[in-house]
Amino acid sequence: MDSEEDDFYSGEAMDDDNDYYNSDDAAADYGVEDDEDDDDGYGFIEEDPDHDDFDNASFRRQQHSYTVLREADIKCQQEDDITKVSTVLSISRVDASILLRHYNWSVSKVHDAWFADEDAVRKSVGFLDKPVVEFSNAREPTCGICFDTYSCDKVVSAACGHPFCRACWRGYIGATVNDGPGCLMLRCPDPSCCAAVGQDMIDMLASDEDKKKYSRYLLRSYVEDNRKTKWCPAPGCEHAIDFAAGSGNFDVSCLCSYNFCWNCTEEAHRPVDCGTVAKWILKNCAESENMNWILANSKPCPKCKRPIEKNQGCMHMTCSPPCKFEFCWLCLGAWSDHGERTGGFYACNRYETAKQQGDYDETERRREMAKNSLEKYTHYYERWASNQSSRQKALADLHQMQTVHLEKLSDIQCTPESQLKFIIDAWLQIVECRRVLKWTYAYGYYLPEHEHAKRQFFEYLQGEAESGLERLHQCAEKELLQFLNDESQSKEFNDFRTKLAGLTSVTKNYFENLVRALENGLADVDSHAACSKTTNSKYGGGGGASKGKSGRGKGSGKIGGSHDAGR
Repeated sequence: MDSEEDDFYSGEAMDDDNDYYNSDDAAADYGVEDDEDDDDGYGFIEEDPDHDDFDNASFRRQQHSYTVLREADIKCQQEDDITKVSTVLSISRVDASILLRHYNWSVSKVHDAWFADEDAVRKSVGFLDKPVVEFSNAREPTCGICFDTYSCDKVVSAACGHPFCRACWRGYIGATVNDGPGCLMLRCPDPSCCAAVGQDMIDMLASDEDKKKYSRYLLRSYVEDNRKTKWCPAPGCEHAIDFAAGSGNFDVSCLCSYNFCWNCTEEAHRPVDCGTVAKWILKNCAESENMNWILANSKPCPKCKRPIEKNQGCMHMTCSPPCKFEFCWLCLGAWSDHGERTGGFYACNRYETAKQQGDYDETERRREMAKNSLEKYTHYYERWASNQSSRQKALADLHQMQTVHLEKLSDIQCTPESQLKFIIDAWLQIVECRRVLKWTYAYGYYLPEHEHAKRQFFEYLQGEAESGLERLHQCAEKELLQFLNDESQSKEFNDFRTKLAGLTSVTKNYFENLVRALENGLADVDSHAACSKTTNSKYGGGGGASKGKSGRGKGSGKIGGSHDAGR
């Protein structure tokens, strides 16, 4: 069991293209159930902004195989682990803390190593059986740093017995603490000694500021050195996530409302695997697209080689100063050799002749490839970014609905706020669907071009989901306004309630189908193609393209259908 956990937390269990995202259990783990009344069906965790029931939210997160830890929870778990080791091994709590830090706060590893070879463990962490240096209380010892003599009550030593005065200890500890978390593995100041210095000596000798820093490092080490826990990456958040080994779903929701992937710590990105997300983020940050744009839209000046863009006008180009070279845009020859005989200002016979002879084939091919690559990337990136901005707008609208509009609507329509929960559910669905839709564009970008059936099925599912989302967003955003502007209760509000709840349910189903298909690697297309191939082989019929899971022949002509995501 420990070996499996080690593989999981070290990432080895996730290296094969994130098997979870292509597993048959993905949909089950994601909670895509047929029961529309299941609040957890699409992975939502509802939270009251006033945090009146954070404890309940924490319990529900535990049901999702992870626990959100506040600072007090981290300290409590840390103290519990120290107590376990101290009790089982019959050692002091200070020594137990040193052992746990050495073994990355893994209680099981401490026990295994200790009972396998106690002497080796003691030697590696700096536990000494007896002092290396002994001095009599009758004489005044000499400090090993400043070499002054002091009375015995002003000299302190670790388990090794090397004497140092309190002032030198304080300076040594202060310098080490200021160097960073390495102070947690503090050893005796004597260069030849490896005796461990524990927190008891820090508390006794260090300044108040250094004590606080040391305690802070100790607390953070419990999260940062422990492979089962990670900090929430949201700016300013001090919560940590304790994740259970073996869970297939890496998406976690912190108490600060930030959703992220525990595996790669990027924002939550289901149904796309971590590898695809890493490639997409790297591509967005890389300079390669700039070079592609330059290659696709410019040509080098034949004289100075600086790239020049032609955005309008004739073929007569003049490089900017100080070069000022005049040349033909098509053949890159000197303009002095051109004129009416070569085709005038808007054509070039020399270029056409050279092109027919194959002189420009490779250059033009490279330019065309760069242009196609750039157009493809721009297509997917614009829609990815558009859904990101739409999601941010939806989050702002959700917050305004919860804090302002819900109370107002309750007063106008004479309806308790508890009965307006369907509006909040709709906005939560919109926010989640915008996130999913955003990452489907990263998925589509890396979907191989030659897999035409998969691409057609993907575009169909994406288009259906996006179309449903647009209808839901339109209803929640535009149609709700008339009821907020009413001066009295409207008879049409119940019809609006039915419509919005229905659109929320339908959109949820659309996105469940999309998520399930992508997490299964669009396997339905492969199985459908295999069945078609078997049938055609048996009966001699002609095979056709898969119509997709639903059997409808509606393939989206472009990614995501014709609906504008950039609300």
